[in-house]
Amino acid sequence: MAAAPSPAPPRILLAGDAHGRLHQLFKRVKSVNQSTGPFNALLCVGQFFSPEVGEEDSPPGDVADYLEGRAAVPIPTYFTGDYGPTAPRLLSKAAADHRGFAPGGIQICPNLFWLRGSALFSLHGLSVAYLSGKRGLGGPGCYSQDDVDALRALAEEPGIVDLFLTYPLVLEPQGCDPVVAELVTEIKPRYHIAGTKGVFYSREPYVNDSSLHVTRFIGLANVGNKEKQKFIHAISPTPASTMSSADIHARPPNATLSPYVAPAKSVPVEDTPKRPAESTDLQYWRYDVKRQRQGQNDGSLLCFKFTSSGSCPRGSSCNFKHDEEAREHCQRNVCFEFLNKGKCGKGPECRFAHSLTEEAAVRDAKPRSDRRPVESSCWFCLSSPDVESHLVISIGDGYYCALAKGPLVPEHVLVIPVEHFPTTITMPAEPEAELRRYKNALGKYFEKQGKAAVYFEWVSQQSRHANLQAVPVPLSKAASVEKIFHLAAKKLGFELSVVNPDGDANQGRELLRSQYDSKSGLFYVELPDGTLLLHMLGSREKFPAQFGREVLAGLLSMADRADWRNCKLSKEEEIKMVDDFKQGFREFDPAE
Repeated sequence: MAAAPSPAPPRILLAGDAHGRLHQLFKRVKSVNQSTGPFNALLCVGQFFSPEVGEEDSPPGDVADYLEGRAAVPIPTYFTGDYGPTAPRLLSKAAADHRGFAPGGIQICPNLFWLRGSALFSLHGLSVAYLSGKRGLGGPGCYSQDDVDALRALAEEPGIVDLFLTYPLVLEPQGCDPVVAELVTEIKPRYHIAGTKGVFYSREPYVNDSSLHVTRFIGLANVGNKEKQKFIHAISPTPASTMSSADIHARPPNATLSPYVAPAKSVPVEDTPKRPAESTDLQYWRYDVKRQRQGQNDGSLLCFKFTSSGSCPRGSSCNFKHDEEAREHCQRNVCFEFLNKGKCGKGPECRFAHSLTEEAAVRDAKPRSDRRPVESSCWFCLSSPDVESHLVISIGDGYYCALAKGPLVPEHVLVIPVEHFPTTITMPAEPEAELRRYKNALGKYFEKQGKAAVYFEWVSQQSRHANLQAVPVPLSKAASVEKIFHLAAKKLGFELSVVNPDGDANQGRELLRSQYDSKSGLFYVELPDGTLLLHMLGSREKFPAQFGREVLAGLLSMADRADWRNCKLSKEEEIKMVDDFKQGFREFDPAE
């Protein structure tokens, strides 16, 4: 008798500070639930109620419509905290009507539950812990010492916490909340979720002290924020209680060390000093968004451009280290990631040596039968005599940008790894962060012209040097991109699947990076709204190499430009095109 199939993991939506904008929040939830659902629950972190003070009998924001039955909460929704000046009045009746311990939340109205204090409860098989409120001297919206002690006791019990919900880890102007930092290091959740004062931040997973599983942090922006930072995010974690030991302990290739240095134990809430943000930098985890966006580091990482080629266009202003000894090792075919980190995440697939001795480097770098040696001639290697350097518009440390040869449109850009990699999906974590900065810069550049970027990449077993293509389309046509790609795929007899239903392009790429086995061919396209569509190629499947370009040529009514060979320009025309692009792109260029 065949075993019963395992139940599908629960699908959870996460949202940041609602600030009373419940109509906007639930409208978005309905849209996501209809297009990519169904979802089992919505978890809201941060300030749920409006910061404004309403009339005595009329709460501010949209809350009253839900409390009084004029509007319905679309899916079971759980919120932490009771922040906001009107919160005590709105919640006092619910608290009075429900006496006793309610770890799974106090129902405020149908499908809306208030997670008060701190507790651990089960949600569709997931173990969910929460600390409701922020650090303070007590009263509404502040957690108590009893709440903290209860979570410390839970941390000592067996079992793994799947989700941990807290208030933002950074509180202005005091800096970091050391109590939350301490609890995270003790509880070691698989996911730590918090609001972020207007910023979306998904950190690389980190390794916990004295525990084999990793923790992923997800911070969410405010609902309806003006900066259009992401305020809703979807996850679908398998409950730890149903996972095998091997799956729980599996360490992703982009895992980092813990961002925490263990704080002093058992700091009473009321005695917690107010630390300036500067003094918490070395002791507690704070959001590193600014540094992440600017590509800053402490100078301990090697500059790939200098190490691989012997020169760097940034010179002394480069944020990375120019090391002559590392350069010499690189010339002997030593792996750059091995030189940079002391280890290589590619394992046996890496074609470079993992030793600093010359004999071992020569031995280890010999190509095996299942490795394709790097060819001396490559259109995209900057050191190759065949590279058309006059098309280059920007050079970073791990990526550079160039205008396409025979472009579909004048601003058709290729984002290309500096290193000879067959796909951007297998690039290390540091260049991936730089790729995000280039995409952000291109997005701003195109937006200024009333356009949005469509990215696509085709990978085959014959792929030599990766190039991610970026084609701008008018904003008026942006909404039609998904439909035309689906229609074109259907016409050719295959389907495109959605990688990231929530439209988070960075998360979509991480999913691709974690799932791609480096042995299969694939095609993916990133739509203007961030959604990734994917087609994995069969072992004998023939895929049209120009599929992405042909589809966009049809969208733009440029069928005659579907083949790049029909769009060749003279070198003088190409140089003029590059100069025009550089002039407008300079203010956004992350390499400047």
